[in-house]
Amino acid sequence: MSIIEIKNISFSYNNVDLALNDVSLSIPQGKYVTIVGHNGSGKSTIAKCIIGLLQTSAGEIIVDNLVLNNENVDAIRSKVGLVFQNPDNQFIGSTVKDDIAFGLENRRVDPKDMDEIIDRFAKAVNMHEYLNFEPTKLSGGQKQRVAIAGALSMTPQILILDEATSMLDPKGKSEVNDLVKQLHSQTNMTIISITHDIEEAYQSDIVYVMNEGKIIEFGDPKDVLAKETLLKSIKLDIPFALKFKYALNKVGIIVNDSNLEGMVKEL
Repeated sequence: MSIIEIKNISFSYNNVDLALNDVSLSIPQGKYVTIVGHNGSGKSTIAKCIIGLLQTSAGEIIVDNLVLNNENVDAIRSKVGLVFQNPDNQFIGSTVKDDIAFGLENRRVDPKDMDEIIDRFAKAVNMHEYLNFEPTKLSGGQKQRVAIAGALSMTPQILILDEATSMLDPKGKSEVNDLVKQLHSQTNMTIISITHDIEEAYQSDIVYVMNEGKIIEFGDPKDVLAKETLLKSIKLDIPFALKFKYALNKVGIIVNDSNLEGMVKEL
């Protein structure tokens, strides 16, 4: 069952060049899906179209059986949590606790229920001990964890991460990617990550590859991301795990895919 259906959508920022050109894709319920591509490929534009921040010029978007239109846009937004590239742009409160509470206040959640909700999601992202900290005092990875906690507190069915790790250092990127995998393994939430991080895409259930506003490949990451010639033609690379496997194969060492991830982690 698909929770998001995108059918032949197009979009232009300048009414001349198409940022999205007849794009169709399907997001199954409960899956971890990545959309990869270089800057300007159209992947972030898709995220903004899904929640109605941008209006397509053609095609149709259906979220949880609701057609995206003026009548349904608020209901659709209530089903989707969105985390942007720069967490500083999402902070409202003077403390981590205030920031997580902001969305709950807008939803008019009963104040007597807020502390329990805030505590639960702060713990879910391992930020409970920082509830009284100023967001500006946190590391990049910690800030994104808070942004994710704020999105999760709204209990969305779908979590969209729009380049959520692109501004982080390797440690922060690893923290957020590990958190996303943990959330996916522990919940039935549908996760869509818009990214140019091939290593993250390799860990997802389904990957869509975009170039010049079009989907050019999709499927199991282990198959799609092994297409080195295709990826390099659009200025992407293959995952390190596959590079490692191919290097071992060249010297006669055959590695089982089931053992590959563990070997790479040990390195």
